[in-house]
Amino acid sequence: MRRALPWILVLVLAAAAGRQALPGGGGGGGGGGGGTGRVLRVVDGDTILVALDGRSERVRYIGMDTPETVKPRTPVQCFGKRASAQNARLVAGREVRLVADAEARDRYGRLLAYVYRRSDGLFVNAELVRGGYATPLSIPPNVRFAQRFRALARGARLAGRGLWSACER
Repeated sequence: MRRALPWILVLVLAAAAGRQALPGGGGGGGGGGGGTGRVLRVVDGDTILVALDGRSERVRYIGMDTPETVKPRTPVQCFGKRASAQNARLVAGREVRLVADAEARDRYGRLLAYVYRRSDGLFVNAELVRGGYATPLSIPPNVRFAQRFRALARGARLAGRGLWSACER
């Protein structure tokens, strides 16, 4: 047991470090906390700029991916503009609640979040997948809703919604 104690301590500290809080109050981590802010700009189908704690933060939606529209040296992809427009319809100018998973930021410094509209609680990430505007993208350890997103994408594909009927996949 004495030999295992240092390793247990390392694991506990590593887990605590991974549960970073999002700006705007509340814990990030797996506990379901998060920040609240107003969407300043919709960057594309899966990224928004949000006012949090007096500053703007770029937020990347967790668990899903939309076709590219603004990625440097990458042509606009099939259904990308429609995915961006749908994201704008859902969140532009609105108050949103951001909930983190295991990691608070990606390698580009963007906040990683599950995004919910404050007005009605709509789970925006899931809605984009359900409508066929996004495909599931699971990047461990941020996989809390991976199964749900896969099921929603399967339904969208079978129904021919969104990119599933407009683009070759």
